[in-house]
Amino acid sequence: MKILIIGPAWIGDMIMAQTLFKRLKTEHPGCEIDVLAPDWTKPLLDRMPEVRQAVSMPIGHGQLKLLARYRIGRQLRDKYDWAIVLPNSFKSALIPFFARIPKRTGFVGECRYGLLNDVIKLDKQKYPLMVERFVLLGGALPKKYEWPKLIAKKPDLENVDLTKKILALCPGAAFGPAKRWPYFGELANLCLNDDWQVWLFGSNADAEIANEINAKTNNRCVDLTGQTNLARAIDLLSVVSAVVTNDSGLMHVACALDRRVIALYGSSSPDFTPPLSEHAKKLWLHIECSPCFERVCPLKHFNCMRKLSVEMVVSQLRADKTHAVTGLEQLRAAQD
Repeated sequence: MKILIIGPAWIGDMIMAQTLFKRLKTEHPGCEIDVLAPDWTKPLLDRMPEVRQAVSMPIGHGQLKLLARYRIGRQLRDKYDWAIVLPNSFKSALIPFFARIPKRTGFVGECRYGLLNDVIKLDKQKYPLMVERFVLLGGALPKKYEWPKLIAKKPDLENVDLTKKILALCPGAAFGPAKRWPYFGELANLCLNDDWQVWLFGSNADAEIANEINAKTNNRCVDLTGQTNLARAIDLLSVVSAVVTNDSGLMHVACALDRRVIALYGSSSPDFTPPLSEHAKKLWLHIECSPCFERVCPLKHFNCMRKLSVEMVVSQLRADKTHAVTGLEQLRAAQD
């Protein structure tokens, strides 16, 4: 069986989709899974052994471009037996329809009857977790399902002090400022003074935040924001000792790499997109206005994050040291 997955456009969603890929491999041994997704997701898909190949999706998120979708669909004709559409939009169901893939599965969405011929009505109350919703598209939800697990590649660690623990900070969140904890600089100072190395991860969009953090630490952090592509960021995250992160794509990457993760929630909810790792701890005050799922705090006080103190995070870092191994030990594991 050849399966085409119409993939999501967010890092975290693509990570969670791996649980569906694992489920398909279990239910249909020998199936071949391709994922139609933007080119930037290829480093993720390359590190998922369940995926045969990434199929380039050249159309940007939110763009219709009907003729371009038709042409892609024609190119994919007679290649797949089953298409599973993860996004809920009308346009995401067009390419499998144009490709005439016999079975086209997806949730009820924006007027997609006809485009999909295996339509599933989602009970959002029964299935609040996004990862479970993805798994449902492969069939009935099993009692147990595998969490995402990326296979990292050995990174180049030249000029890295491998005798100290490495703390990764992921201070950005592409969704908006309401998901960004404001005290990463204070946390970095405390950890640097406690003989940790601190690495800052993020995209070009997070460079300003990283500069603010580094200014508070007299430039003692290793600033990797905008300096690494996604592939290298994945491989570098695989060797750190612990990660403190907002609810973001990099949080899901770190969990899928089996890192020790402290995930910070404010405007979003761990009841919807939790960190999928037994080594992850989530910190969420769950005040009366949270989660609001807004990009910017609508009440202007930002208490959901502002009242989540540095001391709370530090206590979590100090509470469980079983998974906080040194960079040197991580390197040895990577070499093995």
